[in-house]
Amino acid sequence: MAKLIYATNVSLDGYIEDERGAFDWFPIGDEMFASYTDLLRSVGTFLYGRRLYEAMAVWETDAALAAQSDLMADFASAWQAASKVVYSTTLSAVSTAHTRIERRFDPAAVSELKATASSDLTVGGASLATEAFKAGLVDECQLAVLPVVVGGGKPGLPTGMRTDLELIDERRFRNGVVHLRYRVLGQ
Repeated sequence: MAKLIYATNVSLDGYIEDERGAFDWFPIGDEMFASYTDLLRSVGTFLYGRRLYEAMAVWETDAALAAQSDLMADFASAWQAASKVVYSTTLSAVSTAHTRIERRFDPAAVSELKATASSDLTVGGASLATEAFKAGLVDECQLAVLPVVVGGGKPGLPTGMRTDLELIDERRFRNGVVHLRYRVLGQ
């Protein structure tokens, strides 16, 4: 059975966006970018909320991004190779290949997808990830903790529920980011 992985960047105080909805405080760098690409290569399907899908679609719709460097071309290639499921009630069409729209998050359908997939899946977007956590579908949580406190905004992890985790890996990047990889317990 494939794993469902929630992978996200968070500020030290746990936010994926600041109070203005911005996330321009992420210090990426080549080392982290290569690490993200490695994760993408291991994934067969991305489950996205509309906003994150629209932000990521440029990796297929804007060829100039991939042309900037070999690192960016590798990332674009890995992103384009995976299937995408976009959960949205408002999106009428998608701009990328291997992509379909679902109008609602169906835990049974995602469970079936995990059972039949030949490679792991990721869930992206905090609201969608919260639904997956509440349904008991998330197997692993990967957080890139950034060296900044933003003081408020959109939480990167579900609120109002408890989830026990076991640390299975950690990595420190030269830019001060710490990548933490957890197994979700009790699934």
